[in-house]
Parts: sequence; C-alpha cells; structure tokens
Amino acid sequence: MRSSEEIRERYERIRESVGPGVTVVAATKYVPPEEMAVLAEAGIEVVGENRAQSLAEKHARYGAAFHWHFIGHLQSRKARLVSELCELCHSLESESAARQLSIPALVEVNLAGEETKSGVAPEQLESFLAFCAENGARVRGLMTMPPLSDDPEASRPYFRRLRELAERFDLSQLSMGTSQDYLVAAEEGATFIRVGSVLWS
Repeated sequence: MRSSEEIRERYERIRESVGPGVTVVAATKYVPPEEMAVLAEAGIEVVGENRAQSLAEKHARYGAAFHWHFIGHLQSRKARLVSELCELCHSLESESAARQLSIPALVEVNLAGEETKSGVAPEQLESFLAFCAENGARVRGLMTMPPLSDDPEASRPYFRRLRELAERFDLSQLSMGTSQDYLVAAEEGATFIRVGSVLWS
C-alpha cells in the first residue's frame, strides 16, 4: 500500500482524467481492514467491496468514512446485508436477489457470454428488467466486465454495447472500466469506474 499522499495524488489525477461526470469507486477487495484508514486519509470518497463478509467487517470499523458500494457477485442471501450497508449495488443479476435488494442497483450484463463470469445475457435483459420493475427492484443502470486483455482498446466494443443497451432501456448509469481500461470506459460513457491497483500498487 502506498502512502496516503501518493494515493491522493493518483486519485486526483484519475478524477481529472475522467471528468466530473464519472464517480471513481475504489475497489477494496485486496485492501485489509487495517489499511482502510489510509484510503480515508487520502480523500477516497466511494469504496466498492466484492464480498459481503469483508463489507460487514470494514463497514463496522469505517462506516462513516466512505460511501459504500457493492461490486462483487451478489448472493440472494446476502442481499439484505448489502442493502443495510451500501448505497448502490453494481452487480444485480438474479431474480432471487432482486426480490431481496432494497437499494438502487445496476444490472450486470455478461456481454461476452463468458461462462466464468456472472451477469444477465443481453438477450435476456429486457425480461429481467421487467421482472425487476414488477418486484420493486430499483434499477438505475448497467454494469459489465469485458474479457481480460492487456489492450484497453479491446474493451471498447463491450463498453459501447453496454451504453447502447442502457440507452435502449432508458437507464442513465453505467459501471464499466477498471484499472487497465478506465479511460476507454469514460470515453464510452461510464458514470462509475472501479479501480484498485492503479491507486495503490
């Protein structure tokens, strides 16, 4: 972990590069609870957790220091806990979780059809959004994870497709882009980027 001063510099540089319309979510999956204080000192405002257990542990110690988002695979049995501790869930993808979640959410879309990744298939998105509306889930937008690549430009078609889907269904928020491709994501209309290693490694 870098010093709070170094993280602050990187954080501000990223915010400047993506513009005021993009929220920088610090992905804290690999940040131990005892090091979360460094992020608060660095001025990080929004953190994203991948696991409900880690979320609960870190929130208990630093709840007031950040705005909390959930960005990992959402199990329906953890949806109520996530709802209690977070402001936004980026990874809604199941009907059972949609029934339990009581905070605004983004629907995760598996655009590449990768079996190892979660998400709703694009052709099933319309029916899933209809189910969410019928069951009171507050969907605000979409999220995706493109196939891993060393070339940021390889992610662009997936980000563009997600934006087109969001426009089709009149959704305004897009969570896309991580440490390796967040600039491309911002160019394609991201309203949230999820970055970790680029901040503190």
